[in-house]
Amino acid sequence: MDVKAHWEKVYKTKAPDTVSWYLPHLKTSLALIERVGAGLSSSIIDVGGGKSTLADDLVSRGYQNVTVLDISQTAVNVSKQCMGEAADHVHWLVADVLATELEPLAYDVWHDRAVFQFLTTMEQRLAYVQNAARSVKPGGHVIISTFGPEGPRGLEVMRYDPDSLHDLFGARFRLIESSQELHETPQGATQQFLYCYCRVE
Repeated sequence: MDVKAHWEKVYKTKAPDTVSWYLPHLKTSLALIERVGAGLSSSIIDVGGGKSTLADDLVSRGYQNVTVLDISQTAVNVSKQCMGEAADHVHWLVADVLATELEPLAYDVWHDRAVFQFLTTMEQRLAYVQNAARSVKPGGHVIISTFGPEGPRGLEVMRYDPDSLHDLFGARFRLIESSQELHETPQGATQQFLYCYCRVE
């Protein structure tokens, strides 16, 4: 499957507030970013955040060093349009997180809501973890949200509990906290999400 073509099609045919993972505000993610002690000058990357509202909320709270990485140019364009002039305060990267080489030790916080769950092969997962390990500073934090153990069935995705997710990242990522959340989709279905955040040693 051509992953880029797939996501371009998704974002060209669906409005931002109709995709199943949509939330008007990522309250749990914002709370975790605050909890890890990220300051307003901290370098934060939102992986797969092309159509997310997180960057908008971070900029509105005064965060000055926000990067959004997404494989879809369409998703990034839509977010820029929605944010207006605030988009100028975000660094936008159109790239595949599995293939691009991010700047080493560039980020204090790595955030991902609903990307990692789509990585269905070990090769993909290892490439992702290696990129995070290379680009997050020692003492920085990684916040990952995926489908939980009781997440949707019948989809080509992975579901995780805290141990199985953390095992993929390894001992250098010290698990600080995990929680589960029931997400109501725009279509009215309920999905279980798992949130884990780790400190990079």
